Amino acid sequence: TVEQVKEVLANYDGFYVYANEAEKKGYSGTAIVSKVEPLSVSYDIGSAEHDNEGRVITAEFEKFYLVTVYTPNSSAELKRLEFRMSWDKAFAAHLNKLEQTKPVVVCGDLNVAHRDMDLANPKANYNKNPGYMQEEIDGLDLYFKNGMLDSFRLLQPDEVKYSWWSYRGGARDRNVGWRIDYFLSSTALKDKIKTASIHNEIKGSDHCPVGLELNF
Repeated sequence: TVEQVKEVLANYDGFYVYANEAEKKGYSGTAIVSKVEPLSVSYDIGSAEHDNEGRVITAEFEKFYLVTVYTPNSSAELKRLEFRMSWDKAFAAHLNKLEQTKPVVVCGDLNVAHRDMDLANPKANYNKNPGYMQEEIDGLDLYFKNGMLDSFRLLQPDEVKYSWWSYRGGARDRNVGWRIDYFLSSTALKDKIKTASIHNEIKGSDHCPVGLELNF
């Protein structure tokens, strides 16, 4: 919950903390923790269908918007695939609206691998399991068609590196993973991207941190 996030971070002096939560407690949520106070902060994407799960926070800074997102998973037996497809369209519209004012940086779990090199077992998963359905790939491509960049692939076009591993079967130890966590950036910021990283040496979760450094 928002209260739990703020409680955990209460002793971190000098940080501004913003959190969003789902109506269903413990289901999903997002947070932004910043040393710089945003000019404004907004929550969700203005879609009645999609705004009850706490999946988006938008923080406006001087030179760009920072959007943190937890994209819906298509779920077991793909029972939320249709919802996921409508989400991608609604979220893309949110980003397009922001870009009319200033460039956008998106950070989050997008719950999709983009290409075969972005997961350890592409053939076994393609069009069979959540995270590598063609509809999900098309949703990610929609952001790229609208002018967003995959910062990691921009700087490391051929590097195989993952950001998520199942807890099952010792996947992390065997590096049987997926790259589903991204920093996307407006094309307008392309020349500002200094580094884009995946910190798979950091343990403690089934995901690992991803990073982006912009040089203005």
